Amino acid sequence: MFDHEKMRQGMAQWKAEFSHNRLVEHLSHCALAYGCPAALNLFQGREEAPLPTSPGCNASCVGCISKQPCGRPPSPQERIGFIPSPEEIAEVALKHITTVREPVVSFGQGCEGEPLMASGTIREAIVLIRKMTSAGTINLNTNASLPYKVAKLADVGLDSMRISMNSPRRKTYEAYFRPSYDFDELARSALEMKRRGRFVSVNLFVFPGLTDAPLEVEALKNFIESTGIDMIQWRNLNMDPDSYLEKIGQKLPAGIGIKRLIESIPLRRGYFNPFLGRV
Repeated sequence: MFDHEKMRQGMAQWKAEFSHNRLVEHLSHCALAYGCPAALNLFQGREEAPLPTSPGCNASCVGCISKQPCGRPPSPQERIGFIPSPEEIAEVALKHITTVREPVVSFGQGCEGEPLMASGTIREAIVLIRKMTSAGTINLNTNASLPYKVAKLADVGLDSMRISMNSPRRKTYEAYFRPSYDFDELARSALEMKRRGRFVSVNLFVFPGLTDAPLEVEALKNFIESTGIDMIQWRNLNMDPDSYLEKIGQKLPAGIGIKRLIESIPLRRGYFNPFLGRV
């Protein structure tokens, strides 16, 4: 549960200490206007804190929550309109890491595009953070579209990566994400992390009847086996069912059942990015 009085007190302290930091101001708006759980975490001094960085994206997801074209239902929140400096990012990350039990800081939030589009800034920020401390878990929520950039981030201290996908099958994935990159880059990015001994999870958008369809189940198991990922975060796809099926051009197949699917995957499961143990 969130303690809103504690959050407001924490926000006032953050603003007083970092009055010059645009990222703190942006996250204050996210907490107050949208009730963003990650921003609320930051100002209450707990768990996983957000580090939104990128206004740009290289996909055009049907269900994007930060940017929608005219004629579509409006997005529920505004996308960040600037790229914070590495110093601004490092300030937020270091305060969280040095004051919170089991701290996690994450690039790639609902109020931004694809963080790999700002990978140079993120790389510089990670270098600054790791110069000051080896504690905390630095995570990247991403579409994993640029494996060579993922490798550069891992080399300077990125600890974990979460890959978002609605399907491990190319056709279904591309119909939803509408990417400007090749689908195979997701697996390549996962392998870049695993070669360096880093943690990788999949943020799987679950749609009952489709996610548990036999072809989808087979493809998911093949993706897990070929990449060696560590975890699946099972997450409901919060989208109108008829609209989703129309957009991906499929009828609802007969699934094996989500419970049966989850039980058939011998992999760590969860909903949040885990703290990986460095304090």
